[in-house]
Amino acid sequence: MSVAASVSSGLQAAFMLARGRSDGVERVDTDVHGVRRSFWAIALTLPAILCLRLVAWIGAGARAGDGHTLALDLLVFIVGWLAFAVVSYHVAPLLGRANRWPRYIIVWNWCNVVENLLLVLGSIPGLLGAPSVVDEAAQLFTLGWALWLEWYATRVALDVGGVTAGGLVLLDETIGLFLAAIAVSLGGL
Repeated sequence: MSVAASVSSGLQAAFMLARGRSDGVERVDTDVHGVRRSFWAIALTLPAILCLRLVAWIGAGARAGDGHTLALDLLVFIVGWLAFAVVSYHVAPLLGRANRWPRYIIVWNWCNVVENLLLVLGSIPGLLGAPSVVDEAAQLFTLGWALWLEWYATRVALDVGGVTAGGLVLLDETIGLFLAAIAVSLGGL
């Protein structure tokens, strides 16, 4: 399968899963090339990360050091993404799911693209001047959908129960929060 075909099938899988269609996991190529190609999702997610940073700047106003903040954002984003991939690789055997990890990490990578798009969509009402209750409701709804998508994709791709899938989502979020705390201590975010 070519890179373009892997990207296409990965995004199709993620959008299917976002609609609650478990057969989306069957769309991805689970060989070693499929795993490698799924990390193209990082590049496809970068525009959403930049957009979310711009939305934060619009809300807070531009200030000195924004370039430093953006650099830390991007570093936290990439390190967090790769850290979770490595940690999940070591956790999967503990769950008796080492054989399902390639499919899982591929699906997880592509679902991250959709999750970040959801977060961008949730920020649009605030940008358009919607009342704060509408803005906050949109952000809460899309954040909930993004978290649900990660949980659902984890449950389906690894074939684990809801609590185990929730634990992996919590692990992912904890890594991100830990890295964000380090970035804050360095004067960013």
